[in-house]
Amino acid sequence: MTRLLDVVASFKDARVLVVGDVMLDRFVYARVSRISPEAPVPVLAVQREVASLGGAGNVARNIASLGGRATLVGGRGRDPAGDRIAELLSGEPRIAAALMTSDEGRTTEKIRYVADQQQMMRADTESPWPDADNGKTFEAIRGLIADHDVLVISDYAKGFLTPVLVKALIALGRAQGKPVIVDPKGPRLAHYDGATVMTPNSGEAATATGLEADSDAGVAAVGGRLLSDLPQLGAALITRGAAGLCLARRGQGILHVAARAREVFDVSGAGDTVVAALALGLAVGSDLETAARLANIAAGVAVTMVGTAAVTADEIAAELHTQHLESVEKKVVSPERALEWQTLWRVKGRKIGFTNGCFDLVHPGHVSLLTQARAKCDRLVVGLNSDASVRRLKGPGRPVQDEMARAIVLASLAMVDLVVIFGEDTPQTLIRKLRPDVLIKGADYKREEIVGADFVLSYGGEVVLAELMPDRSTSSLIGRARE
Repeated sequence: MTRLLDVVASFKDARVLVVGDVMLDRFVYARVSRISPEAPVPVLAVQREVASLGGAGNVARNIASLGGRATLVGGRGRDPAGDRIAELLSGEPRIAAALMTSDEGRTTEKIRYVADQQQMMRADTESPWPDADNGKTFEAIRGLIADHDVLVISDYAKGFLTPVLVKALIALGRAQGKPVIVDPKGPRLAHYDGATVMTPNSGEAATATGLEADSDAGVAAVGGRLLSDLPQLGAALITRGAAGLCLARRGQGILHVAARAREVFDVSGAGDTVVAALALGLAVGSDLETAARLANIAAGVAVTMVGTAAVTADEIAAELHTQHLESVEKKVVSPERALEWQTLWRVKGRKIGFTNGCFDLVHPGHVSLLTQARAKCDRLVVGLNSDASVRRLKGPGRPVQDEMARAIVLASLAMVDLVVIFGEDTPQTLIRKLRPDVLIKGADYKREEIVGADFVLSYGGEVVLAELMPDRSTSSLIGRARE
C-alpha cells in the first residue's frame, strides 16, 4: 500500500499528452412519475442538467483530477457544443487545450437522460471529421510530445483519429521514447500495433479476436491472441467491469487484477478513468503491473459515481486504505480456516512457521521476533492469546487492548500471514492442529520449556530460538507508563 500511495503522490509531476475524440457529455436528470398517454414511454420531468468533458476530454479531466497535467488535442466544430467544451476547458487549470476547430466538422455530443440513478436513454449528435486536418494535427502533436511523459491515444471512432494518423502517432511516440497508451475502438486493431499498451474492454477484445472473454481463462486467451496478432504491441490491458482487469504482457504471462465488490451506480467514463490512471502511473516511472493495479482501483471508485467520472488522488488513497484494512481483517482467521490456508500453501511447497504470544502492546521487541520468525519460513502463522487467556496469565489488569485490536495490529504487519486467536492458556492444541514446519519462540525460553516443541520435533519439524532485544517487554512498558 505504501508503494502505491507513493506513486499516487507523485502524479503531480506527470505530464500527459492526450489525443483523440473530444465530446460534450450532457446528463439530464429527471423524475419519472407517469407513462405518456401518447405512447407507452415514461414522461421525464427534467430537474437539472450537467455538462462535462467526454471522450478524450474525460481522459484529460481525470488526469487533472488525479493531480497530473494534461495537454488535450482534439477536434471541435463551430457550434454551441464546441463552445461549451471550450468553456469547460477554460475552467480546468491543469489541462492545456490544443483543440482543432473545423468549419465542416460537428462537435460530438452525447445526451444521457437519467431518472432515479438509472440511465433511461442516450441521444448522440456527431459527424465525420475532415481528413484534410490530419496533417495539421500530426504537426501539432510533433511539436508537443517532447514536453510530455506519456502519449495517450483515445479513439472513439468519431473520425478525428484515422488509421493513418494513429500509426504515425505511435511511431512518433516510439521514436521519442515515450510510452504510448491506446484506448481502441472497433474490431480492426492492426493500426494500433506498436503501442506500449492497449486498453480494450472484454467485449471489444473478444470481437477483435473471435474468442470468448467471459472467464479468466477466456480473457487470458484473448490477451494472448492480441499479442500474437499485433507483434509490436507491448501489452494488452483488458477491462472486465466487475471482474476487474486482465493484463497480458509480452514475455511475462497473464496477470488478473480483481475488482472489489461494490454498488455500481454508473459505468459512464470508467474506461477513461482506467486510461488516465494507467498513463499517470507510467508517466512517473511505475512498472506496468503497478500502474494497472492503480487503474483498477481508480475504475472501482469511478463506477460508484453518477455521471462521467473524474476520480481524485485523495479518493484513490482512501480506497487503498480501505482495501488495506479489509486485507488485514481477512488475515484474522479461525483454526479451521488457518488449516485450509496451510493446505494450499503446502501444495505450493511453502514452509510454514508458527509463533505465539499475548502481544498486548506491540513494541520493537515483538517486531524483531516476528521478523526473525518470518525469515525462517515462507508463511508465518501467529497464535494470539484470547482476552480471557491473557487475564489468567497476566492478571486482572490485562490485556490493555482487546483481542481483536491486538489481532488487527499483528495482521497489519507485512511479515505476518495469518493470526489465530486461541482461548487456552497454551497453544498446544493449535500447534497439534496446524503441525507447523518451524516453531519459533524468544531466546528467553529454554527449548524444553517451549510448548509444542517435542511434538514439532517428533515429525521432523524445527524449533528456533529468536534473539531478544534487551529491556523490551510489555510488562515493563506498562509499568513505566503507570509510574
